[in-house]
Amino acid sequence: MNTLIVLRHAKAAHVPGLADRERPLTDRGERDAGRIGQTLKRMGLSPDLVLCSPSLRTRQTAELALADLAPAAPLHLESEIYEAYPDELLELIGRTDDDVSTLLLVGHNPGVHELIMNLSLSRDDEGFPPGAFAVLETGGWAGLGPGDARMISRWTPKDD
Repeated sequence: MNTLIVLRHAKAAHVPGLADRERPLTDRGERDAGRIGQTLKRMGLSPDLVLCSPSLRTRQTAELALADLAPAAPLHLESEIYEAYPDELLELIGRTDDDVSTLLLVGHNPGVHELIMNLSLSRDDEGFPPGAFAVLETGGWAGLGPGDARMISRWTPKDD
């Protein structure tokens, strides 16, 4: 079985005149990003590969979460994650090498939330706030579609 961790970037600032892609994390977002890494570590999860949107807030989230968790994990910036629909994210995930056991995808709503709901056939509407992640178990990367994953955990910064 493979493990897919889907992470929405932590809380970002709204700065007038700043391009959306360049929005930085807030102080709270930086703290939450560090907690994400600590929580994943406590869960015994460490990514073999990280696929990350190139926006500043997703890069900062990934770097802060990985600092104590998996600082040597390869981090690939994938422009197609920014503003992606779930089917585009599935296509990207499907190109992952078979030797990757645990994959971390760092992206944006609504795409990441819709992705986890689609893969797990979840109909809950708890939302997926900044800094939230879901851990899904899959039978492989290629050809993933609706119902092909089982959600084994879900976390938000308010959970601790």
